[in-house]
Amino acid sequence: MYAIVKTGGKQIKAEKNGLVIVEKLEGEPGTKLDLEQVVMVHDGKAVKIGTPFIAGAIVKAEIVSQGKAKKINAFNYKAKKNVRKRWGHRQPQTTIRIIDVVGGK
Repeated sequence: MYAIVKTGGKQIKAEKNGLVIVEKLEGEPGTKLDLEQVVMVHDGKAVKIGTPFIAGAIVKAEIVSQGKAKKINAFNYKAKKNVRKRWGHRQPQTTIRIIDVVGGK
Protein backbone atom coordinates (compact mmCIF):
# COMPACT_ATOMS: atom_id res chain seq x y z
CA MET A 1 0.00 0.00 0.00
CA TYR A 2 1.28 3.45 -0.86
CA ALA A 3 -0.03 7.00 -1.08
CA ILE A 4 0.81 10.19 -2.93
CA VAL A 5 0.99 13.07 -0.42
CA LYS A 6 1.29 16.79 -1.04
CA THR A 7 3.81 18.53 1.22
CA GLY A 8 6.03 21.53 0.69
CA GLY A 9 4.38 22.29 -2.66
CA LYS A 10 5.45 18.90 -4.04
CA GLN A 11 3.85 15.49 -4.33
CA ILE A 12 5.76 12.55 -2.86
CA LYS A 13 5.22 8.80 -2.85
CA ALA A 14 4.87 7.47 0.70
CA GLU A 15 5.23 3.74 1.41
CA LYS A 16 5.13 2.12 4.85
CA ASN A 17 8.59 2.05 6.51
CA GLY A 18 10.04 4.19 3.73
CA LEU A 19 12.36 7.17 4.22
CA VAL A 20 11.44 10.35 2.35
CA ILE A 21 13.23 13.70 2.11
CA VAL A 22 10.79 16.64 2.02
CA GLU A 23 10.85 20.42 2.39
CA LYS A 24 11.49 21.52 5.97
CA LEU A 25 8.81 20.58 8.50
CA GLU A 26 8.77 21.97 12.04
CA GLY A 27 9.74 19.59 14.82
CA GLU A 28 12.60 17.75 16.46
CA PRO A 29 13.73 14.24 15.50
CA GLY A 30 11.28 11.73 16.99
CA THR A 31 8.24 14.00 16.54
CA LYS A 32 5.18 12.25 15.06
CA LEU A 33 3.37 13.90 12.12
CA ASP A 34 0.05 13.39 10.34
CA LEU A 35 0.16 14.31 6.66
CA GLU A 36 -3.46 14.91 5.69
CA GLN A 37 -3.18 16.20 2.12
CA VAL A 38 -3.41 12.75 0.50
CA VAL A 39 -3.95 12.96 -3.25
CA MET A 40 -4.02 9.24 -4.10
CA VAL A 41 -4.03 5.87 -2.29
CA HIS A 42 -3.24 2.49 -3.86
CA ASP A 43 -3.97 -0.53 -1.66
CA GLY A 44 -2.83 -3.27 -4.05
CA LYS A 45 -6.25 -3.78 -5.61
CA ALA A 46 -7.98 -0.43 -6.05
CA VAL A 47 -6.82 3.12 -6.57
CA LYS A 48 -8.56 6.04 -4.82
CA ILE A 49 -8.02 9.49 -6.30
CA GLY A 50 -9.04 12.62 -4.43
CA THR A 51 -10.66 15.79 -5.72
CA PRO A 52 -8.25 17.32 -4.71
CA PHE A 53 -7.70 15.29 -1.50
CA ILE A 54 -9.14 12.06 -0.11
CA ALA A 55 -11.41 12.63 2.89
CA GLY A 56 -10.22 10.76 5.98
CA ALA A 57 -6.94 9.55 4.46
CA ILE A 58 -3.86 10.17 6.59
CA VAL A 59 -0.20 9.27 6.28
CA LYS A 60 1.45 8.91 9.69
CA ALA A 61 5.14 9.78 9.80
CA GLU A 62 8.01 10.45 12.20
CA ILE A 63 10.82 12.98 11.79
CA VAL A 64 14.19 11.23 11.52
CA SER A 65 16.48 14.22 10.97
CA GLN A 66 16.67 17.88 10.00
CA GLY A 67 19.34 19.03 7.59
CA LYS A 68 20.23 20.94 4.45
CA ALA A 69 20.39 19.91 0.81
CA LYS A 70 23.47 20.03 -1.38
CA LYS A 71 24.73 23.56 -2.05
CA ILE A 72 23.58 25.28 -5.23
CA ASN A 73 26.10 27.78 -6.60
CA ALA A 74 25.07 30.73 -8.75
CA PHE A 75 27.22 33.25 -10.59
CA ASN A 76 26.50 36.53 -12.41
CA TYR A 77 29.05 37.90 -14.85
CA LYS A 78 29.00 40.88 -17.19
CA ALA A 79 31.71 40.88 -19.81
CA LYS A 80 34.12 43.83 -19.96
CA LYS A 81 32.44 45.53 -16.96
CA ASN A 82 34.43 43.93 -14.11
CA VAL A 83 31.11 42.79 -12.57
CA ARG A 84 31.15 39.36 -10.96
CA LYS A 85 28.85 38.13 -8.22
CA ARG A 86 28.85 34.65 -6.74
CA TRP A 87 26.49 33.22 -4.12
CA GLY A 88 25.19 29.91 -2.90
CA HIS A 89 22.11 28.44 -1.25
CA ARG A 90 21.39 25.33 0.83
CA GLN A 91 17.69 24.47 1.08
CA PRO A 92 16.57 23.20 4.53
CA GLN A 93 15.03 19.74 4.39
CA THR A 94 13.57 17.09 6.68
CA THR A 95 13.95 13.32 6.46
CA ILE A 96 10.82 11.48 7.58
CA ARG A 97 9.99 7.80 8.06
CA ILE A 98 6.51 6.70 6.99
CA ILE A 99 4.89 4.73 9.81
CA ASP A 100 1.47 3.97 8.33
CA VAL A 101 -0.87 4.79 5.45
CA VAL A 102 -4.56 5.02 6.41
CA GLY A 103 -6.82 4.72 3.35
CA GLY A 104 -9.79 6.94 4.16
CA LYS A 105 -13.36 6.76 2.83
